[in-house]
Amino acid sequence: MIQLLFVVLFAEGVVAFLMLVKIGLLRELVMKSLDQVKMGKGPATVKTIAGTMSVILLSSLLSIVKIQNKGAKLGTMSPMDQVLWRTHLLEASLMGFTLFLGFLIDRMHHYLRKLVDLRSNFGASKGEVERLHQEKQQLEEKEGKASKQVKLLQEEVSKLNESLKNLKLESEEKDKKVETAEAHVAALQKQAEDLLLEYDRLLEDNQNLQTQALGYRG
Repeated sequence: MIQLLFVVLFAEGVVAFLMLVKIGLLRELVMKSLDQVKMGKGPATVKTIAGTMSVILLSSLLSIVKIQNKGAKLGTMSPMDQVLWRTHLLEASLMGFTLFLGFLIDRMHHYLRKLVDLRSNFGASKGEVERLHQEKQQLEEKEGKASKQVKLLQEEVSKLNESLKNLKLESEEKDKKVETAEAHVAALQKQAEDLLLEYDRLLEDNQNLQTQALGYRG
């Protein structure tokens, strides 16, 4: 029993040491082994073993108390009682340390697993932040290009507005010239009509003069 407890205690010490000190892949191997132990029926088996050891520890403590009480009544302990007392004390000490180390290993495994998960989440979050940062840079580049295109379009629109304004001014000037030409044409037409009337009057006067001249001759 004592030899078995020494082996278990040594094994627990090795496991605890490998969990505290990272040596190559040994920590990951120990963590995976403990993960397997905590799966399925493993937790129930561990609890059963721990309960059994606790009962044995309690029994050893009670035996130690009984031997001490017996020695106190007799005033001294017999050699056999001394051997039993030391044996029970050693067993109780080994089982106490074994249970304590088991509890420490369970807590270390729990917190190390949390730490690994946090690091994984942190790595994923960091990757997500980097991806978002890259997307932000791409959006800023696109925004810069779009801003340049908008400026170019605004300049083109300004040029087109200026051209349209010039065309409107030219159109107004042409309209004025057309109106002036139409007025001039109308004036020329009126002048032509007046000249035709004057011409007709002169023809009539000429005919009258010719008629009068013929009358004087006759």
